[in-house]
Amino acid sequence: MIRILVYVAIVFAVAAGFAWLADRPGDIVLTWQGFDYKTSLMVASVSLAVLFVALAILIWIVVTVFRAPKLFGGWLSGRKRDRGYRALSRGMIAIGAGDVKRAKRFALESRKILKDEPLTLLLAAQSAQLTGDGAGARAAFETMLNDPETRLLGLRGLYVEAQRSGEPEAARHYAEEAAKASPSLAWAGNALFEDQAAKGEWSAALSTLGSNLHAKLIERGAAHRLRAVLLTARGLQLESSDPEEARAAAQEAVKLAPGLVPAATLAARLFARQGDVKRAVRVIETSWKFEPHPELAEAYSNVRPGDAAQDRLKRAEKLASLRPGHIESHLAVARAAIDARDWALARRELAAIPDQERTERFCLLMAEIEEGPDGHRGHVREWLSRAVRAPRDAQWTADGYVFPAWAPVSPISGKLDAFEWRMPTVALAADQRPAIDLAIEDETPEPIVIEAPVTIAAPKPEPVKAEPAPTPPRPAPAPEPVRQTPPASASAVKSSGPVAPAATVMAPIPDDPGIEDADAEPADRLRLQ
Repeated sequence: MIRILVYVAIVFAVAAGFAWLADRPGDIVLTWQGFDYKTSLMVASVSLAVLFVALAILIWIVVTVFRAPKLFGGWLSGRKRDRGYRALSRGMIAIGAGDVKRAKRFALESRKILKDEPLTLLLAAQSAQLTGDGAGARAAFETMLNDPETRLLGLRGLYVEAQRSGEPEAARHYAEEAAKASPSLAWAGNALFEDQAAKGEWSAALSTLGSNLHAKLIERGAAHRLRAVLLTARGLQLESSDPEEARAAAQEAVKLAPGLVPAATLAARLFARQGDVKRAVRVIETSWKFEPHPELAEAYSNVRPGDAAQDRLKRAEKLASLRPGHIESHLAVARAAIDARDWALARRELAAIPDQERTERFCLLMAEIEEGPDGHRGHVREWLSRAVRAPRDAQWTADGYVFPAWAPVSPISGKLDAFEWRMPTVALAADQRPAIDLAIEDETPEPIVIEAPVTIAAPKPEPVKAEPAPTPPRPAPAPEPVRQTPPASASAVKSSGPVAPAATVMAPIPDDPGIEDADAEPADRLRLQ
């Protein structure tokens, strides 16, 4: 548009000039070598303009003649370059379509024509990857490292090849190089952070997380959560060797993520060891308001070692008042009341739990209550039988597996902050659960392989396997159940088959309330109120 306006302006100016000369007639006389040449002003002006145009045309012709070889060579090279780019484009399409033969042919053709074009190296590398030629792909990507424009592309390709070949050290090296060259490169920063977290390099992972946050590769809220998990992991690592550093890390983690239960319990435990019970209590209470959890209730109850059972009960009631009506509040008070032998209070707290929330833990507490004051064996057996059929309690799960304790990194996938406190989604029926060969060792718990999507709860107090009732009219009472403490969270449970460590099966127990209570009504046998 601008060129048209300029052209119109020039034509208008020339026309205006000639009009101006036409309005002012005159003659021009030229005397040269004794001859006089006379013409009008208008004719002289037109002749001069024609002379300039002819001169310009002549100069253009001369320049074109001298530049003709170069122009012809450029035209030929342009055609060749276009042919190379067509081959490159067709090779990329063949890669996308999975046509190995055409991809290799177009890769060779484009490389022959375009030579140093970076895309030809990419096409060659992808063709090699498509054919499974890892050595050829690595050679193409290594060639890219020599050019600053393609260096990051080469590092990315070498990283992918190292992962495919099962070489984590090489993959990490390429990710580090890429992160140094371009801190804002998302794949490099995330890959380096995930590798450091999976290997337990907490300090390095914290530094990389800060760099990723500064480069805006991660949202601030997600970064705070991951930092809290890393600080908790570092605190657990330094709990025995450097309690002060561990306490500082746990305290910062609680500030970043108050609902992170392991961080709160670690901070409270370290504060209690230093004799600062008030701060330990404050940490647990703050976390309890965000997420009531049985581990928090246990830590709150034992925050001051040596307290009497009545003191622990009062402390549990205070904790429950922070989240009244929550199932964990009722269970915490009931547990403390049983320890204090306040059976009436324990019954009231358990009776306040809705029917749909009465899980296995509820039934086991009721069995303890029935065994406590009067020792009703029939009632105990019935609640233990109900515990087998009751919904499972929430457990620490990661990647579809159940674990006895929280960990910062999933041992299945190596993902950071993969553990969740939730109810297992699926449990096998009693006649479908396979046999288990359990071995307890003093090592870190190893994951037990489970065939997806089956998830089985963690081990609970082992009930007694009752013998089936005989055929006589009056069945003999089953033996008194043996109470056992579940294995500590630090113990590892290994299985010889693809089964979770919680597949302990309890044989069905007859609903016989016992000889002395054979005539009791069902309402008296349950006695929740």
